[in-house]
Amino acid sequence: MRKIMFFDIDGTLIDESPQHITPESTLRGLDMARKAGNLLFVNTGRPRAVVGENVRRLGFDGYVYGCGTNIEIDGEEIFYRTNTPEVCENIVRLVRECDASPMYERRDGNFYDPAARDLAFNMGVKEGFIVLDGKLSRTVSEPGFGFDKFVICFDEKTDIQRFRRGIEGLFDYIDRGKGFAELVPCGFGKGRGIERVLDTLGIDKSAAYAIGDSLNDLPMKPAVGTFISMGNGVKLIPHADHVTDDIHKDGVYKALERFGFFERK
Repeated sequence: MRKIMFFDIDGTLIDESPQHITPESTLRGLDMARKAGNLLFVNTGRPRAVVGENVRRLGFDGYVYGCGTNIEIDGEEIFYRTNTPEVCENIVRLVRECDASPMYERRDGNFYDPAARDLAFNMGVKEGFIVLDGKLSRTVSEPGFGFDKFVICFDEKTDIQRFRRGIEGLFDYIDRGKGFAELVPCGFGKGRGIERVLDTLGIDKSAAYAIGDSLNDLPMKPAVGTFISMGNGVKLIPHADHVTDDIHKDGVYKALERFGFFERK
């Protein structure tokens, strides 16, 4: 039976060093799994525009972008969901009033708000995207502004309780720790993205696997038959069905081997 595996990016496929290294064993394992007839997908919170060539060159069959708000299979977009202009305008106003630092994400780039505070984390991310491609760093005043999902940084000056009340029923609040939160439209997420892919391809959940390294990967677990944590995924390990090795100790390769991805169909 053909299998399918969904991969987180940072800390799973690519290490979190400044060089963003993909271990040679990971490259070899992905190639062997594809040649054996299996399917490999990226499942990420990133929008399409900021999944770079360092990921695409690894050769995936498809992508779940933006926590399930955008899905691509074999180079074809099969699903996309964004927010209405009214919702986007109201959220920009709410974030300003609550004194948070936002980054609004859409499939074609990221948007910043000059009228909102710049906290350290978002400033670093913004600078990184400017280096990657200046077109990816835009502002909320741009004609046609809108977003699919967004993130905020916050501190003791932020009215985080008011913010959470304001997004209730519209966005799920995912606490990423250290004053950072990810906001995903209600009813969406990495797990829902997997379900759409499996439904489209006619693959049973029992043949589906997911692998990640942090708690924001946990929503993938209910959507697959086997949920795998990288050995470097300290907080994720207690929730996993299987724990593979660290990213630099052939973790991805060993997971693919352990679950039969190298066996020709």
